[in-house]
Amino acid sequence: MRKSNQQTLGEVIKEFLKNFGLEEKVTETQIAETWEKIMGPGIARYTQRISLRNKTLTVQLSSPALRQELSYGKTKIIKMINEAIGKEVVEDLILR
Repeated sequence: MRKSNQQTLGEVIKEFLKNFGLEEKVTETQIAETWEKIMGPGIARYTQRISLRNKTLTVQLSSPALRQELSYGKTKIIKMINEAIGKEVVEDLILR
């Protein structure tokens, strides 16, 4: 039985990441790693940069036509990302 002041390694790592402001960067990396699986290789090919700040995901695309097309499905994209990560990490999506 654990004492009340003991934590699992996972809890310690989460606390460390949060205290040093790295939690969001880890999540950003997870999103970037799963982006091709979520959106497919065709869209991933036109993706130049992905960043996450304050639950707003910014995706820079090299194709204006693709950016316009994806803007119609922003809500669905947010839902797919959150499901892939396993928690609500994105509330808004900016396509540039």
